[in-house]
Amino acid sequence: MSALTGQTALVTGATGGIGRAIALALSQAGAHILLHYRSHRGAAEQLARELRGTFRILQADLRSPSEISRLTSEIDDQPLDMLINNAGVWHPTPLGATDIETVNETLDANLRAVFWLTHSLAPQLNDGARIVNISSVAAQTASASGRSLYRATKAAIDSLTRNWALELAPRNIRVNAVAPGIIETDMIKEHLANPATRRRLLARHPLGRFTTAEEVADAVLFLCTDQSRHITGQVLNVSGGFVV
Repeated sequence: MSALTGQTALVTGATGGIGRAIALALSQAGAHILLHYRSHRGAAEQLARELRGTFRILQADLRSPSEISRLTSEIDDQPLDMLINNAGVWHPTPLGATDIETVNETLDANLRAVFWLTHSLAPQLNDGARIVNISSVAAQTASASGRSLYRATKAAIDSLTRNWALELAPRNIRVNAVAPGIIETDMIKEHLANPATRRRLLARHPLGRFTTAEEVADAVLFLCTDQSRHITGQVLNVSGGFVV
């Protein structure tokens, strides 16, 4: 029997590189997948065709509290064993050259959505459930690249992870985060297209290459199984030594 047979996982932002890999990994382990997407219905349907077991496709713009409420109501008959908070954005926010819309979208997508969705779904989480937040090594490093707000939101995710681990411990709900290094997803491929940038970032990886989405998914799967049954409140770096 697969490790997650009979269990249900909600994966947000499941059509992107990391989310897609996570959904596939959990499905291959036997989980029923609630596959969330914001705008790419075709990509969600393609992913659903690749999942091993049962699934359900859900659409919502998690930047909107009312959309989160709608999503919650749509699955209020479905107790959850796993909540994977993966959806987010990676906008530059340089000081002196950032509009309020970009600030609000970054905060809404990367921080407020994670808090409000978890808050809204807390009553539907089974005792013994697992929450895995997708953070980033950017939360633990600094850069002059002009993405300070993105880094700050991921640092906030790390803090939520630790605090929720204590808050939900009486229900035996484990809360952890995975902090990927640089992954060649659609989100950052333009950034990596610059050869000098690519060389500079590769040089910061002691193992000599970027992380893959599948390696992040493996870490999430580990944190969702009994192999990690006494691990909570932790941020697991999957970065090839980027922050060593």
